Amino acid sequence: MSLIVKEELKKLLENRELIITPILEEKQFGEISFDFRIGTDFLTQHQGRNAFIDTTKNNNITRSIKSSYTETRRKLGEEFLIHPSQPTLFSTLEYVKLPKNIYAVLNLRSSYSRLGLSISTIVQPGYCGCLSVEIVNSGNTSLNILTGTRFLQARFFKISENTEYFSSERKYACQVRPVSSKANEDEDLEKLIGMNI
Repeated sequence: MSLIVKEELKKLLENRELIITPILEEKQFGEISFDFRIGTDFLTQHQGRNAFIDTTKNNNITRSIKSSYTETRRKLGEEFLIHPSQPTLFSTLEYVKLPKNIYAVLNLRSSYSRLGLSISTIVQPGYCGCLSVEIVNSGNTSLNILTGTRFLQARFFKISENTEYFSSERKYACQVRPVSSKANEDEDLEKLIGMNI
């Protein structure tokens, strides 16, 4: 496993082995990283009529997880308010297609981490789509952000073997807008429920 540096990253993009589009500015490239921008679509979690969100079943008796989110869209350069303790999902402005032997680790840019926002995620080799990002404002003050802002820092790593991203069913692949949790669609839930008879 090796970290991909700036010139190698540019070469991969030039040869279309790795796709990131659109790239608006040279300064999105760091020496060992690439900055992704906040897209225009958001999902924010809200308190619904139910006392909790049920991740254990996928049926019509309980309300869907998706019903616990409010969807909203902004234009580039418009503001979006992130309230304390409110999970928020958004997609990156950029569309990505990773080769089968490269994965990415995402972190917030330091300027946003210092404000109390947090994320932690990786992007699997072979993934395609806009990156879906889950953030939480752990501070006690709302934060106003602009869509299109450079927000995430990705580091790309090359691995020695190719992987087959689509060899198993993927719940969040090829999305271009944020998608709420599909925790209640995991195949093992039925097996676990069956064990509890």
